[in-house]
Amino acid sequence: MELVNNPAEVPEAELFTGGHDGCRGCGAALAVRQAMKALGPRTIISIPASCMATIGGSGLSTAWQVPFYHSLFECAPAVASGIRAALDVQGIEDVNVVSWAGDAGTADIGFQSLTGAAERQENIIHVCYDNETYMNTGGQAGSVTPYLATTPDTPAGKPTPRKDMLAIMAAHHPAYLATASVAYPLDLIQKFQRATGIQGFRYIHILAPCFKGWGIREDQTVQLARLAVECGLWQLYEEVDGRRRLTVIPEHRVPVRDYLRLQGRFRNMDEGAVAALQAAVDRSWQGVQS
Repeated sequence: MELVNNPAEVPEAELFTGGHDGCRGCGAALAVRQAMKALGPRTIISIPASCMATIGGSGLSTAWQVPFYHSLFECAPAVASGIRAALDVQGIEDVNVVSWAGDAGTADIGFQSLTGAAERQENIIHVCYDNETYMNTGGQAGSVTPYLATTPDTPAGKPTPRKDMLAIMAAHHPAYLATASVAYPLDLIQKFQRATGIQGFRYIHILAPCFKGWGIREDQTVQLARLAVECGLWQLYEEVDGRRRLTVIPEHRVPVRDYLRLQGRFRNMDEGAVAALQAAVDRSWQGVQS
């Protein structure tokens, strides 16, 4: 497969169009718009209850230019598995079947159907667009909400660390696993291109900031997504057959403080906690480079 290598090679067709109901600066809308450039028109999407289930269309209109199935909160991967099976019975092989869920529909409420589909090696792509909180229901903390981030139900800061979903999904031995960021569209599109060329269960986890939940301005979505990579908190990589390859290496890493202090949700994080997080990021970064 020939990968896109510059913006001029990105397909012009929009399969998630303007006029959707997302907020200005919505990271989730950016993620799906970029991903559809690689997935193409021969795609069926299954989405559980989430922001994406509502901003993509109501009963009267839709921004989707591909078939879109709104599933229950806990079962998007199961629905996608059923769609794949129905296509296989008909001998239809050239359709990408994608379950597209937020961090709640992936790591928490939807996890039982996700782990089942991954263990069975269903021939689908599961995408987690991760805004690190339950924004569709008011911004409550979830299992991938970062340590000490404030939310409506953790006003003093979340007291427990973020669940490592990438490690959990890697333990399922998927055919393809990758992280992505809305601040690196070419890297994101290339990963979806690679995923569509592989059979079996594929998992892509996208960092997609939400300005409301993160306490930033709506024009800072891409800036914060980029800073997360540049400080080392969000590493961009892919794994095929269990072998990891970094796809983006920042030329100059910035301190995690530069990323944290722009966000209102970390207002209760003292300098000691910032220093501890910096040390943890440094250890992790040394590990992936060794």
